[in-house]
Amino acid sequence: MRTQVGIIGAGPAGLLLAQMLHQRGIDSVVLEARSRVHVESRIRAGLLEQGSVDTMTESGVADRLHREALVHHGLDLRFRGQDHRVDLSGLTGGKAVTIYGQQEAVKDMIAIRLAAGLPLNFDVDDVAIHDIATTRPRITWRQDGAERVLDCDVIAGCDGFHGICRPAIPAADLRIFDRIYPFAWLGILARAKPISDELIYARHADGFALATMRSATISRLYLQCAPDEDLATWSDDRIWGALRRRLGDTLEQGPILQRGVTAMRSFVAEPMRHGRLFLAGDAAHIVPPTGAKGMNLAIADVRVLVRALEQFFARQGEALMNSYSATCLDRVWKVQRFSWWMTQLLHRYDDGDAFEDRIRLAELDYLIGSTAALTTLAENYVGLPYAG
Repeated sequence: MRTQVGIIGAGPAGLLLAQMLHQRGIDSVVLEARSRVHVESRIRAGLLEQGSVDTMTESGVADRLHREALVHHGLDLRFRGQDHRVDLSGLTGGKAVTIYGQQEAVKDMIAIRLAAGLPLNFDVDDVAIHDIATTRPRITWRQDGAERVLDCDVIAGCDGFHGICRPAIPAADLRIFDRIYPFAWLGILARAKPISDELIYARHADGFALATMRSATISRLYLQCAPDEDLATWSDDRIWGALRRRLGDTLEQGPILQRGVTAMRSFVAEPMRHGRLFLAGDAAHIVPPTGAKGMNLAIADVRVLVRALEQFFARQGEALMNSYSATCLDRVWKVQRFSWWMTQLLHRYDDGDAFEDRIRLAELDYLIGSTAALTTLAENYVGLPYAG
């Protein structure tokens, strides 16, 4: 088999990349180790920046999103038991964020690609990439008991943090930046009316909490917990009790549909390109979920990579391919800064440092009283401008 771009990973980055390349007449083949059912059912975050929604709309994959998604023009910061609304749209010239589950966006993109009869292979085994330092890289895998080989011009590694693409880059050529936070999030999906029409970020003496939603009847709720938390010790009553203490007694309780613990880390791999291999999304970087930036960063990477590949396949040179990593990392580090800032500002640290605790509260007091500070938060939250 032969194609122009071999894409490993059928998550948001790989699927959106394939769709945007197709719009530009560039062929690609998408390979995914998991089943379609698994990919479409894994619960992930669901907040999209203004630019992400615009990109998906331009790419023709946002029709259902515009019918069903929830648009938010603000958010609440809760501390000392009081809510303080941040007017995102008012502070950013009308920009907003959109609530739409990542798995829903994945379903939409899979359906569109399959309906167009474009190559999308699930349940592939033993995927390996070869000759990435040459101009003729290859991908090999097993499917239905047969060995397969794909020759291509470029490989896009969109296979997530635990994928095979980043480890294929020689260790001597890769620099890793990593921070593990001393807490995690216990998250639940519940059939319950959301406590608010907009997100609530709460700082509480017991720890951080976040109230968001998937629809008018489904709530997505998180509370700070230990990174090695044993879910078996968290009964429904204990979870709801902790959430009510941190978010308020008006929180509606309902059946818990899904629960899990999310680790908190910041991670960046530099560079995001090696030869004809280009990393995008979680394969290259992870952000703590406090800033709601994971899928949005992946979309930003894809925008840069599409421009570079469009130039390359139009025989206009490799300048944008050569600058791909630096262009992406400029945004990645700005987003890492914002996600780190939100994380350290709103979480409880069990280090007994009363000074740091008072500093964080003082910063929150300053934030809600300063239009300049609120504008900085709002600009980052709705999404920084794209390069170029």
